[in-house]
Amino acid sequence: MRIISWNINGLKAIIGKGFLEFIKETNADIYLFQEVKSDIVPIDLQFSDYSIYLNPAKKRGYSGTMTLTKIKPISVKYGLGEEQYDSEGRVITAEFEDFYVINVYFPNAGEGLKRLDFKLSFNKAFENYVLSLNKPLIVCGDFNVAHEEIDIARPKENIEHAGFTPQEREWFSHFLSLGFIDTFRMFIKEGGHYSWWSYRFHAREKNIGWRIDYCIVSKSLNKKVRKSDILGSIIGSDHAPIILEIDL
Repeated sequence: MRIISWNINGLKAIIGKGFLEFIKETNADIYLFQEVKSDIVPIDLQFSDYSIYLNPAKKRGYSGTMTLTKIKPISVKYGLGEEQYDSEGRVITAEFEDFYVINVYFPNAGEGLKRLDFKLSFNKAFENYVLSLNKPLIVCGDFNVAHEEIDIARPKENIEHAGFTPQEREWFSHFLSLGFIDTFRMFIKEGGHYSWWSYRFHAREKNIGWRIDYCIVSKSLNKKVRKSDILGSIIGSDHAPIILEIDL
């Protein structure tokens, strides 16, 4: 099974940047998109081979997630069951016979860390939610945190910035300790690999980036993982897509 996750930074904007061609060429079984910023599925996607599940934010042009899957889920749940988080359209859970696939877009702690408390409370709610599920999990999306110093080009300059605070990083370590694996680190141990770059200062050209997009799996699935990588050559967003190939 091939799963691709991508923060597309606006569905309407990316449609004209080779988005549909990207789907045809990569031909994944499941796509997980974050920050879709839309409550409308484009006509071109509606005629594809995929079942489409869209969870928009109540605020127009903000946040939102969308899952495309060739494999029909048993059930689909939108959100965590808590309105303060679910109004932002951040989670879609697709249930299959032997596992769940969760599409998640974690909050950004914000300029001046004004949303750090909100993010940490979302993290806890998400943690409680996934622990309530009774099958192995595949959790992919934009976690809005660089876990370790090797996951960010300039760690010292960003130590108190959103996405690299001690509190966010500690929670990510805690989350993994509950029985989950960062699949990318199964294959690639060194730094210098990033999934997000600022649009400013030619950051992508210089590879001054952050690895904040992850495919996480339950430890019980680790021997089934065949590939986990960043598709850094794919443009269209300030994020690169990430790919997981797993024998399921």
